Amino acid sequence: MQGQNCEEERRRMVARQIERRGIRDKRVLQAMEEVPRHEFVPSEARANAYADHPLPIGFGQTISQPYIVAFMAEQLSLESADRVLEVGTGSGYQAAVLSRLVTQIFSIEIVDELILRATSDLKRLGYQNILVKSGDGYQGWPEFAPFDAITVAAALDHIPQPLISQLREGGRMVIPIGNTLDQQLWLIEKHRDGLRQRAICPVRFVPFLRKAGD
Repeated sequence: MQGQNCEEERRRMVARQIERRGIRDKRVLQAMEEVPRHEFVPSEARANAYADHPLPIGFGQTISQPYIVAFMAEQLSLESADRVLEVGTGSGYQAAVLSRLVTQIFSIEIVDELILRATSDLKRLGYQNILVKSGDGYQGWPEFAPFDAITVAAALDHIPQPLISQLREGGRMVIPIGNTLDQQLWLIEKHRDGLRQRAICPVRFVPFLRKAGD
């Protein structure tokens, strides 16, 4: 996939899979149209890079369905000056999309091989406002907290308290909660008087990985 063909595939993806399903944030739609998804998938999967489903990226992980990436980004109601924590770098694709919407992305990945691939691809493609580190995303990234928004790309059975603590007052978090058979994407809003939480979409994410002993 090269050149104009890729651009046409992205425009078609945005129009048919994303805008038609109700995503209205023009900045999100533009980011989804600009970021070359095919550059973030293994070479053997590139022919399906703009298909309406997740794709395997190795090590038991996936690159999310394009609609879900756009939906999660829209739910965060991002402003250009925001700082976002991403838990689960994976291929680097979601970080690339978010980087078009905000000032800085802080992304954590537990699989070292994926970190090497994602950081190489992000650098090669010129994304300069994404900082990636190896670590257990359950603990967040306290050195750079608080964050205006947090997005989690793997499913747990509860919301990690460290992530709640690192979300600024007025901030939003999207996180899949459930088991391998039944998951919901939850929107968490942090207010002075507590959290507001609601399930917003059925999803199916890979399980959340932890470091041994945690």
